[in-house]
Amino acid sequence: QALVREGLRNVAAGANPLGLKRGIEKAVEKVTETLLKSAKEVETKEQIAATAGISAGDQSIGDLIAEAMDKVGNEGVITVEESNTFGLQLELTE
Repeated sequence: QALVREGLRNVAAGANPLGLKRGIEKAVEKVTETLLKSAKEVETKEQIAATAGISAGDQSIGDLIAEAMDKVGNEGVITVEESNTFGLQLELTE
């Protein structure tokens, strides 16, 4: 958001939009490269549960996601949907 906001401000002030776009693309490339270098594989069910729990802000959701990943594998698809009922539920569809 900050990049877009500042980019628009710079264009309004007379900056070259194409030059700005190229600069943003280079920055994205560098950030992506840095993130990929520092990324760590999450392999165990416990690591998946911890990571998912932090991402969700709720460890019970993290545990459920780890259980779902255990069932569908690394190439499986997990869909999270909001429900009108109370609680968490795991439903497996093949």
